[in-house]
Amino acid sequence: MPKASVKRLIECKKKDLINLVLDIEKYPEFVPFCFDAKVYENNDEGDFIKIIADLTIGKGPFKDTYKSDVIFNKNEDSIHVKNIDGPLNHLSNNWKFFDKKNGITEVTFDIDFEIKNKFLNTVMEASFKFGLEKIADAFQKRTAKLFSNSNN
Repeated sequence: MPKASVKRLIECKKKDLINLVLDIEKYPEFVPFCFDAKVYENNDEGDFIKIIADLTIGKGPFKDTYKSDVIFNKNEDSIHVKNIDGPLNHLSNNWKFFDKKNGITEVTFDIDFEIKNKFLNTVMEASFKFGLEKIADAFQKRTAKLFSNSNN
């Protein structure tokens, strides 16, 4: 199963960065390999926000849609994603956010998944860390665009 972890320091308030990650329907605007996103449920349940969403992801001729259960834990400033349906046997994706000095947020993003198609799973393992870095870059660039001082 492909597994990877990325840690970044992003010039953005923690709350704004969390809201950006939770704004799943905007992903096709800036996340590489994401072609479509649809949120079916978005429920604020006290200490948790629970979201059910589809993402259509792919590369080249390969595109597929998977349904995810997304849970934001307000007390821990963490987001946990697991697959419900689609081309994945397994998906575990965790985001953790930490305040640093001067409006900087440290974010860690861990992902572990397995695609049902063994051939595609092997192909993904070869380039997965690179793809994850590109996705982290996209979130970092998006925060710069939306929240930098020059745009206030």
